[in-house]
Amino acid sequence: MHFAKRLAAVVLTLGLSAGLVGCGFHLKGTNPTATPLVYKKLSLELPAKTDDLETQLKVYLAANGVQFSNDNDAYVLRVLEYTPRRQLLNGKLTEVLLRLTVTFQIEDRQGNKITEPRSLTASRSYQYDLATVNTENQQESYLQRIVIDDIAQQITRQISANRLPKAQP
Repeated sequence: MHFAKRLAAVVLTLGLSAGLVGCGFHLKGTNPTATPLVYKKLSLELPAKTDDLETQLKVYLAANGVQFSNDNDAYVLRVLEYTPRRQLLNGKLTEVLLRLTVTFQIEDRQGNKITEPRSLTASRSYQYDLATVNTENQQESYLQRIVIDDIAQQITRQISANRLPKAQP
């Protein structure tokens, strides 16, 4: 009886695994060859006061196999626009909406566009009651880091999937 239960569990596991493979399911992992060969060497050009975004970009791009270099054959990931917004909505509760829009493109060392500019947006919101203990500053700084992290991941996915439109000559 014990053998029959084990055999049934093995058959069920193999059947479910075969079903997942058959439908095209695969686990997402970090593949060192995920970034297109053209963008293997990058340097970052970001506006002032965007150190958090630069740090996160370096972490995620390096995990996808990008090497950071200032060589002449390296491409430049240029952030053209970095626009954080904070919107306050008052009512019984106060709601804060944090939004970050980043526009970027990839260029060669001479400044020629390789890809068209791409704009990405991330936002988070939170509510608090003025009558209670105010933890607004802690919550806001945490959510700002989350928004920046989200943008860095979006940029990395765009580059890794090679989903950036090529620049028109």
